[in-house]
Amino acid sequence: MKSLFARKPIAVLQEDPNGLKRVLGAGDLVMLAIGAVIGAGIFGAIGTAAAGQIDAAGTVIRQPAGPALVFSFLLLGGVCALAALCYAELASMIPQAGSAYAYCYATLGELVAWIIGWDLILEYAVGNVAVAISWGDYFKTLTGGFLHLPVWLTTGYRTALLSADPGVHGLLATAPRVAGIPILVNVPAAAIVLLVTLVLLRGAKESSRANNVMVAVKLLALGLFIAAGLTKINPANYTPFAPGGFTGIHNGAAIVFFAYIGFDAISTAAEETKNPQRNLPIGILGGLAICTIIYVVVGFVLTGMVSYKELDPSVHADPLAYALQSTGMQGAAWLVALGAVFSMTAVLLVFQYGQPRIFYAMARDGLLPKFAGRVHARTRVPYVTTIITGVLVAAWSLIGDAGETYDLTNIGTLFAFALVCVGVLVLRHTDPDRPRPFRVPFVWPVCLGGAAACLFVMKGLPPQAWVRFGWWLAIGIALYFVYGFRNSVLRRSAAASSP
Repeated sequence: MKSLFARKPIAVLQEDPNGLKRVLGAGDLVMLAIGAVIGAGIFGAIGTAAAGQIDAAGTVIRQPAGPALVFSFLLLGGVCALAALCYAELASMIPQAGSAYAYCYATLGELVAWIIGWDLILEYAVGNVAVAISWGDYFKTLTGGFLHLPVWLTTGYRTALLSADPGVHGLLATAPRVAGIPILVNVPAAAIVLLVTLVLLRGAKESSRANNVMVAVKLLALGLFIAAGLTKINPANYTPFAPGGFTGIHNGAAIVFFAYIGFDAISTAAEETKNPQRNLPIGILGGLAICTIIYVVVGFVLTGMVSYKELDPSVHADPLAYALQSTGMQGAAWLVALGAVFSMTAVLLVFQYGQPRIFYAMARDGLLPKFAGRVHARTRVPYVTTIITGVLVAAWSLIGDAGETYDLTNIGTLFAFALVCVGVLVLRHTDPDRPRPFRVPFVWPVCLGGAAACLFVMKGLPPQAWVRFGWWLAIGIALYFVYGFRNSVLRRSAAASSP
């Protein structure tokens, strides 16, 4: 039993001569954070947070936050700030690909590390499914005037199955059928995932440059939305301010949380960061602060322009563009939709960047097959896992639903964040003298408060998310004992060195 919690020495984690190429600076990391955080959350899930959600049977899944969703964002900013401080300490000490997986391997042991690595699939690969679907919604808004794809080619099967909108749900009966099965596939969502995968195969620096361009476009689009929206605010829309009470604020924070995982994506880039001891904390904390301010301002403007009830995601999947359209600003709506397409492309790029590097780290440790750890000789990109991730995410995007995917991503990410907070405390106890380029201030209240805050936000997720998460963990643990336990490099090294 003790061997299940064997920890990987930090000295082994710190440098690998055959590892990835260090090409990213602090500015690149901040842009990666904005690229990941400002995306489907602010352009898509913000509507669900404001209006609440009901399913096709009329059951309330989550209460509306209404205009009080600005407090949802502030709550998230506080929770993530606590977790981000913990990430910054561990990332500066362990500048290796793998994010929370690598940190937990060094602090809480192999079994916990495997669980987190498996859990992070929910954070990145599954989260990207939701982003791709939201991208497809804005793509339809952007191209609606000249590109008329059949609705069954732009709507996933589970989106139709779970929608409370009779028109969308009715596609199950009207869509073309093959062998009696309705053909409902989201072609734009799958296509953008495959395109982003091709970009990532070119290399980390090239991917970072593409991300920087898209981040600039998305910030211009949000600036346009705020400037135009401020001229159309109706104070009456702020009443009632919190229609769902604190429950609505809590539920709103829980669904938008996935958007805040950008600072975790930064930590997956640790092995490709120049001077990681300095640049990682700057990227993590700086990116989070900028993004929280943007979310609060956009949420305030959006709910002032239109009633929160009009932002129902089953009716309007593109809330920012809809708000501009409904107030007579068609040109601005088209430009914001264009910005949203660029914005969510950047999110896809950052998430697709992160997932292969976690697989790479796990394969290097023997917990996944060796082929998953292959790095391209010229680009130094883990190309096998990049391709596998792209194909799987594209396939799920064809038929998936954004809402249920958000919940899975959120619960997995929050669980990982809570364990990272605990890991900082464990490492302070087990290795107190190791140099820490960045130290968490007030370590006990910050770490315990961060873990508790993550669990509190998890509590705001619907019961279905907990059930699915439980099954996901059970499958992951079974896979560990089938493969990872037997092939662990750390375990084999320990067995070889024992007399």
